[in-house]
Amino acid sequence: MPERPAGVTAAATTFLLAAAYLLGVGTTMLARPGLVSLAAGRELLGGLEIAGPYLFLLAATVGAAIALGLLRLDSWARWMAILVTMIGVVLLLPSIFSAAVDLRIGELAWGGVGTIVRVVIAWYLYQPAVREAFEHD
Repeated sequence: MPERPAGVTAAATTFLLAAAYLLGVGTTMLARPGLVSLAAGRELLGGLEIAGPYLFLLAATVGAAIALGLLRLDSWARWMAILVTMIGVVLLLPSIFSAAVDLRIGELAWGGVGTIVRVVIAWYLYQPAVREAFEHD
């Protein structure tokens, strides 16, 4: 098995941190209804948080699976990470535009950082050297 690039480990860590956050929030929502607002998942779920705590748990499971797949250099995980990050960019756009129109600078900056992180992960996973790391038997 080829050596895992450091950026892949960083991307996997990002997915694991997001999954841990969503798992914690989703579990808290189920254990103590009303303690945590659905808005706690807004930055990561891009409007899908209104589906409730079970979507938080589903997203956490998917994120953790992608992270573990990236750590194992599974090709499917690379493609899923690219897909999920690009979907995340699209889901962030309405909140970024809204924050820009209403001049909510903090939300605009946070949305910008989230977009940049997602684009960098997708861009990195497209690099030839990284792609080669995932092409093993």
